[in-house]
Amino acid sequence: MCGIIGIVATTEVATALYDGLTVLQHRGQDAAGIATVNGTQLRVHKGNGLVRDVFDAKTMRLLEGRVGIAHCRYPTAGSEGSDEAQPFYVNSPYGIALAHNGNLVNTDTLRREVFEQDRRNINTESDSEVLLNVFAHELDKRRTLTPEAAFQAIDGVNRRARGGFAVVAAVLGLGLVAFRDPHGIRPLVLGKRSTDAGNEYAVTSESVALDILGFERVRDIAPGEGVVVTARGELHVRQCAEPAEHAPCIFEYVYFARPDSMIENISVHKARMRMGVTLGEKILRLRPDHDIDVVIPIPDTSRDSALEIANVLGVKYREGFIKNRYVGRTFIMPGQGERVKSVKRKLNPIPLEFRNRVVLLVDDSIVRGTTSQQIVQMARDAGARKVYLASAAPPVRHPNIYGIDMPTPEELIAHGRTEDEVERMIGCDWLVYQDLSDLETAVAGPKFPGMKFDSSCFSGEYVTGVEPGYFEGLKQLRSDDAKRQRRLAL
Repeated sequence: MCGIIGIVATTEVATALYDGLTVLQHRGQDAAGIATVNGTQLRVHKGNGLVRDVFDAKTMRLLEGRVGIAHCRYPTAGSEGSDEAQPFYVNSPYGIALAHNGNLVNTDTLRREVFEQDRRNINTESDSEVLLNVFAHELDKRRTLTPEAAFQAIDGVNRRARGGFAVVAAVLGLGLVAFRDPHGIRPLVLGKRSTDAGNEYAVTSESVALDILGFERVRDIAPGEGVVVTARGELHVRQCAEPAEHAPCIFEYVYFARPDSMIENISVHKARMRMGVTLGEKILRLRPDHDIDVVIPIPDTSRDSALEIANVLGVKYREGFIKNRYVGRTFIMPGQGERVKSVKRKLNPIPLEFRNRVVLLVDDSIVRGTTSQQIVQMARDAGARKVYLASAAPPVRHPNIYGIDMPTPEELIAHGRTEDEVERMIGCDWLVYQDLSDLETAVAGPKFPGMKFDSSCFSGEYVTGVEPGYFEGLKQLRSDDAKRQRRLAL
């Protein structure tokens, strides 16, 4: 999962791109980059680390221009060196910088096509660089540089690429280009700001970036839709892909997105509250005479759900863990060793809220389970009589292949195990999961009943289909052991 933003403004955009990245930092803490267009020059600065570490006053002054894109990276595959930082750049045709959120599932096929048919070279293991070269080749075929040519190039990308992708690109001589995969798996939202000098536009992963920059959220970019904003601020939109099943990623609502964002016209905050209501109702069905004294969230993502669970159960809601704000999200740490070490650095219990109580801990989801084991033990060490654990999401039994670094099935605690077996492994007195149907109903809410989602990490059903041997190859890229070997080789 990554964060992307693109802006066309009437003034310099580098500072706005930087500010936008800071509120998208939760989507990726591995690397960051900005590319700006200044006349016939395209300037790029990127590197490993947090946004605040990659950019300083000197580099910001060099990023001149009124058109630009930016990216914060969360690695899902490939190496973890600085050469994987985005945006990527090619100088033919015209000069294009591109940033991508998501993951392609036919990268190997495309890589061969790009080299053998398109006569282009790929320098990294990143599928984003492959995607850039496919787009560049398709645009070069048009022999002109117009919004129409860009839309035809996007159509070519959609015919060749499979997976989940949201893209922003800066094209010299044209402006900003943005597009979304035909299923709308990865989010992308359009914003507008009116000034005395004219209209300004922004495209970004989450609406919260629009809020902080003073843009009005216009709408989500439709699945398969292309957007071109010329350097003069002229907006062009076109449907660039055949209709496909709309399936936004449900894990955005469970974990990744900020609660103050709107995705597909659904408030992430309200979706998480509804998750808590449905899970609380399930707990009451299973244990109407429960002995829970207090509901405690595992901060931060589960707070909305935990508060509603407490309301449904009629018990106290308490903050029982203090979070160190200067430690990154453990889910997106690059290796299991780092995740394990980070838990105690990240959370510290308040013994007063645990002592002699039956505690229901609430988490947004349980993926590998090692973090859950440690937190349950923390609660016991703090004096809890019993520790129950509730997951606002169903059991994660399958990899997410569209841009979230869920590991190979063998590293998922729920894969091939019953809920009772997971309960014993985690060490809690009782474990309760959300049902998938309840999760989908909660996210859709009353405005969108029956809405479909990409819930593949729970169901194992992949909307794009998967080529034979794909998961075997994924294991070589995503397993913690494979990542450890790559880091040792750096």
